Amino acid sequence: MPSRRVIPLLTLACAVCVATIYFPQAISPLIAADLHVAPSAAAQTATGAQLGYALGVFLLVPLGDRLRARPLIVVLMVLTAAAMLAAGLATSLPVLLIAGTLAGVFTVVPQVIIPMVAGLVPDNRRGAVVGTLLGGVLAGILLARTFGGTLGSWLGWRAPYLVAAAVILVLAAVLAVTVPRTEPSAQHNYPSLLAEALRLLRREPELRRSALYQVLLFGGFSAAWTCLALLISGPRYGLGAQTVGLIGLAGAVSVFVTPIAGRWIDRRGPEPVSMIAIVGVVASAGVLAFGLLGGVAGLVLLIAGLVLLDTAVQANQVANQSRIFALLPEARSRLNTAYMTCTFLGGTLGSWLGVQAYDLFGWGAVAGLIALAALAALGRHLAHRSTAAPGTPEPASSAPSAATPR
Repeated sequence: MPSRRVIPLLTLACAVCVATIYFPQAISPLIAADLHVAPSAAAQTATGAQLGYALGVFLLVPLGDRLRARPLIVVLMVLTAAAMLAAGLATSLPVLLIAGTLAGVFTVVPQVIIPMVAGLVPDNRRGAVVGTLLGGVLAGILLARTFGGTLGSWLGWRAPYLVAAAVILVLAAVLAVTVPRTEPSAQHNYPSLLAEALRLLRREPELRRSALYQVLLFGGFSAAWTCLALLISGPRYGLGAQTVGLIGLAGAVSVFVTPIAGRWIDRRGPEPVSMIAIVGVVASAGVLAFGLLGGVAGLVLLIAGLVLLDTAVQANQVANQSRIFALLPEARSRLNTAYMTCTFLGGTLGSWLGVQAYDLFGWGAVAGLIALAALAALGRHLAHRSTAAPGTPEPASSAPSAATPR
């Protein structure tokens, strides 16, 4: 089992790496002004980063079952830093989009770390530890906007990319000597690993259900945050990128929810947490719609809705990953590959649909998109509950299973 000092370090690595695909959401107005492109075009930097992340999850995360974790993590972080450096030096939007997408491909380190640690901790601590790591992911997602918006406002939009590249290189050097030594759990060749992720998605109904929940909820989450900068910098509020960063800082309170959700899952299983999380996203859409009010009241309600949305989506993520990691202990990276690829494809689609909805109909349409997606997830969850016999325990696939050292 990893030492108590290693878990916080791995949590920090999760936060820093995932932040690279989210801080473009806060600085897109600055990019638009400097590169002389439309704000909606600059907003596609966030979409490109998420698409790259989905590709990286599918193409690279299965290697977590085939290779030792430590060298894989370090190499991916070095490649991420190189792509971030290229993005920070870009002189045109196409070059920035390509470099940002490549950074998204390589910055999948959290999806290597989480299955690795899940295989090293005891059954009765898996939910809590996964919740802690996902708390780091959530902190990275939320504080990325504070980091990007604040630093970008002070030093220009290139600064967040260049600073992130330096921080990632330092962390890579530290992790090169602190990540626990693991052994591969599979001997499949690379094409077989990729095919296995697809086979698992086809074969495991609990994996498909978990992926569907997060595709819908994370799609709404991505739509909200991608369009937030457009709303905040538009005529209704007339504020800058730094405000988006401060809103992200306010949302960071939801970081404390993921470990709590993990402990609840350890005691009661993932299904109650999924139900509460999905209903929470439906409620958040209603609160976010009041962002149309403008002024102080609209801004306060906007922040409240985003905090609720962040908390609910991340709690559902803990429930989903606890559910899928219990299916096949020897294939956790491949299960996570299938799940996270679907999740970030959903996020990419959500970002794109959100921008289109905002351009055509405004912020109210974005809130409506979030509500529709969450209601679809709620319908699927209620259908699942109705097929389970009352009073029977959860299926074995949803309960914690034996950890397999890797």
